[in-house]
Amino acid sequence: MRVGIFGGTFDPVHMGHLLLAEQSREQGRLDEVWFVPAAHPPHKDDPTLTRFEQRVEMLALALAGHRAFRIDELEKERPGPSYTADTLVELRRRHPRHDFYLLIGSDTLNDLPNWYQPARVLELAGLLVMTRPGAAVSTVDALRARLRLPEEIPVRLDRVETPQIDISSSDLRRRAATGRSLRFFLPRAVECYIQDKNLYRTEAVVRQ
Repeated sequence: MRVGIFGGTFDPVHMGHLLLAEQSREQGRLDEVWFVPAAHPPHKDDPTLTRFEQRVEMLALALAGHRAFRIDELEKERPGPSYTADTLVELRRRHPRHDFYLLIGSDTLNDLPNWYQPARVLELAGLLVMTRPGAAVSTVDALRARLRLPEEIPVRLDRVETPQIDISSSDLRRRAATGRSLRFFLPRAVECYIQDKNLYRTEAVVRQ
């Protein structure tokens, strides 16, 4: 199978995530997209990160009814930071016959040289890249030069055209913390879950 891997904290999952996943599935001719929530993000040392189980529950609500979308909780079982290279190694070990493609934004692609074992990432998966505002998609030659990749390491990179909708999980957390509306930024079921669990709310707002 051709499988898209979509990693992140998903704190919370929102419509931008879902648009990227669906357009990547369609344009990348993927059989499935697997959402892989990070347990311990290497670049986000945030003690306020919502519990892994709750982020998975929000994902389950958001993906319900889409037969090509699934959640893989493998990061929950692994100690240490959730490095993409290690995740892909484990996925290839478990599913050696699958062809994996990493779903990322163009801003993240430009930061790839700063990742843990970026060359290993490219060996293990193709890249499906969505253009982000202010961040052009790097060419294969430019990426190869920045990473100083030998010719034997392939770089499979394709663009995914999506509507330029600028939604961030951090902004949604701030909105929730001050009691502002989340309507239409994320699936209604996720919005209701956040309200029911009082996620992201400051103590002052909750008391009102």
